[in-house]
Amino acid sequence: MGGEAAALVEAARQRVCDRVDELADVLVATSHAIHAEPELAFEEHRAHELLTGVLADNGVDVIRSAYDLDTAFEGSAGTEGPVVAVLCEYDALPGIGHACGHNVIATAGLGAGLAAAAVADELGGRVRILGTPAEEGGGGKVLMMNRGAFQDVDAAMMVHPADADLETITSLAIQQARVTYHGLAAHAAAAPERGRNALDAAVLGYVNVAALRQHIAPDERIHGIITDGGDKANIVPRRAAATWYVRSPSLTRLEMLKPRLEACLEAGTAAAGCTMDLNWIEPGYHEVFDNRSLLERYSANAATLGRTVHPTTQHQVAGSTDMGNVSQLVPAIHPMIKVAPLGTAIHTEAFAAFAAEEEADRAVLDGAKAMAMTVVDCWTDPSVLEAAREQMKVARDVRAE
Repeated sequence: MGGEAAALVEAARQRVCDRVDELADVLVATSHAIHAEPELAFEEHRAHELLTGVLADNGVDVIRSAYDLDTAFEGSAGTEGPVVAVLCEYDALPGIGHACGHNVIATAGLGAGLAAAAVADELGGRVRILGTPAEEGGGGKVLMMNRGAFQDVDAAMMVHPADADLETITSLAIQQARVTYHGLAAHAAAAPERGRNALDAAVLGYVNVAALRQHIAPDERIHGIITDGGDKANIVPRRAAATWYVRSPSLTRLEMLKPRLEACLEAGTAAAGCTMDLNWIEPGYHEVFDNRSLLERYSANAATLGRTVHPTTQHQVAGSTDMGNVSQLVPAIHPMIKVAPLGTAIHTEAFAAFAAEEEADRAVLDGAKAMAMTVVDCWTDPSVLEAAREQMKVARDVRAE
């Protein structure tokens, strides 16, 4: 890259950072508004209206309720060149609100998309700002992906809050199971021998899984809750229900773990003299493949903002995300950005509180800037996307072996 071209790129990088600063009050206010009114998967109507409103107010073309999902959206800018998708999440968790900090994800993505849109035409690139609902178990990104949201996308990115700046999430493939147990009701005092206790079937299965956990790999997880335990204590429960999550570092290993869960639950059911229906809930989530070419650019850009992005060998945040499915299709990154003191776990009330404090506000702006600069890199340095595509090809070849 010649001196004049390099100067133009550097000027564009400065412009996207300046644009984020111009939008700072709006971005932070939007983050706080989403945080103050948490909405569950596929119910994020207020967040959808807030985010699409900001996009429209700033001249970005917006499709509301995109891809046949009420709370999904797509914003776009630029007319030609490589397509980079910036992803926003905004669903919350039951009972503990934004304990995963999706308000930060949404507004950092919003800021990055708006900043990139400001230079898209002059740099010859296109940005696609995707609002992806229901990350917490609903698989919004997978549904959107199956309906064409990532068609022609050259790279995709988002940032996720954590207690440290990390290159990646320690990702686990995941699938959910819903189990319904069927027994026979009876009076629990007058004729218990006539009953078949569906709650006993659920509890025995739960205990079996607790024993199984001693004999699965340290990086695998099985966890669940009983969601229905009967109607009244003096009636032998004729129905019970449970939800289970099975996680493993790869989809291949996950498929090997699922039958072991089923065996535990079936044994408990047989012991109680009941029957059960087990349904594996789609979509399952793949593990995340973080693209090294994109990640190196993101980390370098974050460093210019005073953030050192650490490898996960130093610290880990484990979890599962539908970004994993996206990363199997297009080059993608899912770095973690610090919003809370080290040691503060996600999915806790403490983390929910930190997600709307000063450090989280800084993460909104820094995340937006680092991603926007990375988008500029993708548009102006062909070697970035060339390397990203080659890494995807190698990864696919390895998985195919």
